[in-house]
Amino acid sequence: MTRTGKAPDLISPEFAADPYRAYSLLREHSPLLWHEPTSSYVLSRYEDVRRVFQDREGAFSTDNYGWQLEPVHGRTILQLDGRDHSTRRALVAPAFRGRELQERFLPVIERNSRALIDGFRHRGRVELVSEYATRFPINVIVDMLGLDQSDHDRFHDWYSAIIAFLGNLSQDPGVTEAGLRTRDEFADYLLPIIAERRENPAGDLLSKLCQAEVDGTRMTDEEVKAFCSLLLAAGGETTDKALASLFANLITHPDQLAAVREDRSLIPRAFAESLRLTPPVQMIMRQTTRDVEIGGGTVPAGATVTCLIGSANRDPDRFHAPEAFDLYRSELSETTSFSAAAEHLSFALGRHFCVGALLAEAEVRVGVNDLLDAMPNLKLAEGAELVEQGLFTRGLRELPLEFSPVPRPRGAR
Repeated sequence: MTRTGKAPDLISPEFAADPYRAYSLLREHSPLLWHEPTSSYVLSRYEDVRRVFQDREGAFSTDNYGWQLEPVHGRTILQLDGRDHSTRRALVAPAFRGRELQERFLPVIERNSRALIDGFRHRGRVELVSEYATRFPINVIVDMLGLDQSDHDRFHDWYSAIIAFLGNLSQDPGVTEAGLRTRDEFADYLLPIIAERRENPAGDLLSKLCQAEVDGTRMTDEEVKAFCSLLLAAGGETTDKALASLFANLITHPDQLAAVREDRSLIPRAFAESLRLTPPVQMIMRQTTRDVEIGGGTVPAGATVTCLIGSANRDPDRFHAPEAFDLYRSELSETTSFSAAAEHLSFALGRHFCVGALLAEAEVRVGVNDLLDAMPNLKLAEGAELVEQGLFTRGLRELPLEFSPVPRPRGAR
């Protein structure tokens, strides 16, 4: 195991500017790194990170979420294990898969995507991050929950504050204060609505969460609120960054952009490869339940383990030419890339595999189809630079694009 001084520092400006170069050094020289500033053991190789996520030994828990997530979300299903976890997951999972997703929520996704695109398709230019990517998933979730879309900016501010809190590895007190203030504001907003939906359920997701029952168990008001908070933050931030990164990866590989434009069945493959190469969530933490031999060293019981998804997904021992974007990559399959059997690690694995993976796939599939239809002759705006930012989550600061204008559909404002 290598100590901090002999390896890249996760909270240094150099790491923030280019984590991928640092990941390569970590995999090669420091597969298990004790990082003093975050008081955690850092894993960077694919097999080690996969082992932690699958956790077939019961050696890794999500107890770390007690200090990492609970202060802003409340207690969520991510912190539960055993029957409590399986029961709560069974309460929420049906809305994000199968018939419920296709029949009830796919129209919501399509409506929100097209409404945003109608605002810029006629202009021939768009800054995709601020005008589409950051708004689309939040609008979808707010619509699914049956909340007021006029509060979009409020929701966006809330989830931005929560994500900043989760990635606050340097312990900036201002970021901490904003996250805790968001917790209180969100609770004040949502708890009265939850009470009303219990009395007068509608056809929205929030009502379903309030009414759902498995083996005589229902979610409490606090559990519903915590899940909605988690959904807004995780579902908004990750899909936001994934969409922009996917378009950046396609635009910088014109032959693959042309292939996807010609054959839209390639969209899931392109999305999976983009998740592998430029994952929105770069790291996830776990906590050891006992002493564990991993990464060439020993992690003691009760220690925090930081799993570098962004590094594991580029491990040359698992992926051929891992620094290249290749939607035809043989190691990835669209049939498994959005399931707990995924080859990339961007949705985690095992019992805590992302419950919203299929929702994200549906949003991206609809969004990419709509955007390609609305933006012929697509290219990066002249003089634009692709700059990524973020540590815990990472994505493009902006993505200015130019294309041939397409008239608004008749009746659109």
